[in-house]
Amino acid sequence: MALTKVSNNALSNISVLPSAIETGALTLLSTQTASSSASISFTSGIDSTYDSYVFKFIDINPATDNVQFQFNGSTDGGSNYNVTKTTTFFSPFHLENDTNSGLNYDTPQDLAQSTASQRISYNTGNDTDTSIGGTLQLFNPSSTTFVKHFISNNADKSYNDATGNRFIAGYFNTTSAVDAIKFEMSSGNFDGIIKMYGVS
Repeated sequence: MALTKVSNNALSNISVLPSAIETGALTLLSTQTASSSASISFTSGIDSTYDSYVFKFIDINPATDNVQFQFNGSTDGGSNYNVTKTTTFFSPFHLENDTNSGLNYDTPQDLAQSTASQRISYNTGNDTDTSIGGTLQLFNPSSTTFVKHFISNNADKSYNDATGNRFIAGYFNTTSAVDAIKFEMSSGNFDGIIKMYGVS
């Protein structure tokens, strides 16, 4: 592997980075706003331009009480969302009234070689002040050699007034390019904003 030499000899003097150095900068590619929507799908812009894509969820509020926010992937531009995946799900939680707290591995929320949607939140409430905020990162979705890894971390408020920090990881078990992602609730519609970024 060749090394790229920076000609400046002090970091404070560097004005231009060599093109081979990745910056980790986020480039906003798309913003979609849900307004009593059944789902939001990103069917363009997920390609070989970036090695990684980040989706940010902002104030996702379900219309139905005690539901899960979830996602799935497509290899055919969004005609079908049924990519096989294996995942893991754990979360700490704390009730608003301080009567219970803990750290759980949530077996019912993970998947083993399933085409079902992967849950991101758990038992989310539909109070007017309840919402979900967090991220999903998808790695190298255009690869035709490797599976497609993803990680998600978010905070939500449950129907029983508990705060939860959800940690999800897994992979789409396909060597086909994943070129579309859909978000929806396990039941009912939702409001909120989802932004998609490319990672440089």
